[in-house]
Amino acid sequence: MSAREDQGGAPLLSQRLLLSVAEELKLPLLQIARQAEQGLLSGTPDLQSIQATADTALHLLDNYALAVHLALEADHLQNEAVSVSSVLYDAGHQLDALAKAYDVELQLNISGRFGPVMAHRQGLQAALVSLGAALIEALPAHGQPEQLRLQLAAHRSRYGIVAGVYADTKQLSQLAIQRGRALQASRQPFMNLSHTTGAGVFVADAILQAMHLNLTASRHHRLYGLGAVLQSNHQLQLV
Repeated sequence: MSAREDQGGAPLLSQRLLLSVAEELKLPLLQIARQAEQGLLSGTPDLQSIQATADTALHLLDNYALAVHLALEADHLQNEAVSVSSVLYDAGHQLDALAKAYDVELQLNISGRFGPVMAHRQGLQAALVSLGAALIEALPAHGQPEQLRLQLAAHRSRYGIVAGVYADTKQLSQLAIQRGRALQASRQPFMNLSHTTGAGVFVADAILQAMHLNLTASRHHRLYGLGAVLQSNHQLQLV
């Protein structure tokens, strides 16, 4: 069976992924309802928190839709030369409001200078945003307030340039990814990491697979993270 088709011939960004997204959306919608209710009672609604919560839900839906689109077009996907630093910066900008809402310090860490890599820019950014949002929501349960920081980072490895999101939590491991995939139909496939369905991780995984990349666990400056290995476009590097 093709990775993109189910038994009925329908595109398979699987029903389990759709279920994860649907379950994940319940929490922000509930938060919006409660924030609005509290605002009505107090007369001072926290509009910034409501907006951050709504934007997070919208980003998840947009990224899921992109994952489906890329999966359908995977055999004809056109990559382009993109700047890793630029993609990380734009992903951080998208995650900024959510990080502030969860009191998570968002950092950008680019170790060295990199030439362009070949990737689908929108897909790579969406994958990083999905991963970042999932970890921001999970971090408060894993450390003291002074430890709540998330890095969007890139570094060189022997396999290529690794771009990903990193935090001070050992739960971010390859084994966690494998267990999460196996338990994707569960309400909490990443029980050791997050109280949510982890839909953002699954969406990022699906986007990267459509781009013929793998979601992988890695370490960066003593932090643990999830990301992808990208290959440099040597023809476009400036000497």
